[in-house]
Amino acid sequence: MREVVILGVGLHKFERFTDKTLVELGEVAISNALKESGVPFKDIEAAYVGHCYAAMGTGRSVVTQFGETGIPIVNIEVACSSATQALLRGAWEIASGLYDVVLAVGVEKMGTGLISMGGETDRYIVEMGYMVMPASYAMMARRHMHDYGTTFEQLAMCSVKEHKNGALNPYAQYQREMTLEEVMNSRMIADPITLYMCSPTSSGASAAVICAKEKAKKYISKKPITIAGWALSSGTYAREALEFGGMEELAQKAYDRAGIGPQDIDVAQVHDAFSPGEIFIPESLGLIPEGEGGRWIEEEKTEINGVLPINTDGGLVARGHPVGATGIAQVAELVWQLRGEAGPRQVPGKPKVALQHNAGIGGVIVSIYKR
Repeated sequence: MREVVILGVGLHKFERFTDKTLVELGEVAISNALKESGVPFKDIEAAYVGHCYAAMGTGRSVVTQFGETGIPIVNIEVACSSATQALLRGAWEIASGLYDVVLAVGVEKMGTGLISMGGETDRYIVEMGYMVMPASYAMMARRHMHDYGTTFEQLAMCSVKEHKNGALNPYAQYQREMTLEEVMNSRMIADPITLYMCSPTSSGASAAVICAKEKAKKYISKKPITIAGWALSSGTYAREALEFGGMEELAQKAYDRAGIGPQDIDVAQVHDAFSPGEIFIPESLGLIPEGEGGRWIEEEKTEINGVLPINTDGGLVARGHPVGATGIAQVAELVWQLRGEAGPRQVPGKPKVALQHNAGIGGVIVSIYKR
């Protein structure tokens, strides 16, 4: 299997857009990715496009505005991990030797209000109250509070940190810092999760150009970033952790493929659809000792200048969460961090290894990237 690298990434600012089409959002993200990569569109051999709420054939509409070159364009839907799945699908094809250069895209336009698992869903999930996502995270947060003494203030501190980072990110939906009191006193959504601990529904687009490492010299305009390891799962039943059952094993597969351990991670992106996720998800990934997530937040160990910077761009809570575009937005931030191009969000000390955790309905992904 050939090594695969990311040559360029691009985003369209995340926001609630009523006056822009998916094609217009995608145009900006793809143009930015192509420019950063140095790859002309005519060299793209296939495209994979993640989205959830758009119409059939959206991928073709978004990609062919750059030219109808006859390439295969594949639409992918795995809820919040759609874009990362698109990236990995392209990477697998390159690694196998089928293609040399591939475009991965995520696009989404969302309305307001809570979202739930669509279509026909397992009866068990419905009866347990897992249909509405804040309820799911709230139950996990309550369990963590019960087992480890995590406090409501620590949960709110996650959101404060996320909004502080988001204020430094020009692509973020929310670019304003929030106080602890604002977060704690905002409207209760699913106890203990308040409004400002929730990621917003958003619109936006993300894109990445990936290439076989052996072919990268033809295009390099910036340092390529290696997709060093990955693992994905549709989820496994676990009595103690229904939402993230099997996460430890999933993370270990990604570490093994990359030839590293959790102690080697310099910067991470985790899927904080709700702020408490930034406490218990890193624990399940082996990045933080079990039960210590709340204390790490309180002691500022996950800040940009901390022991292990997490969600340096504001995460889903502050950057925004256009479901189909989120995954590659996470990847873009890690690429910029590994290149030393994250501006005021830059992690000090020249990070070398990054981790991405991206959770979708039917597809939880852990990926490792190296410079």
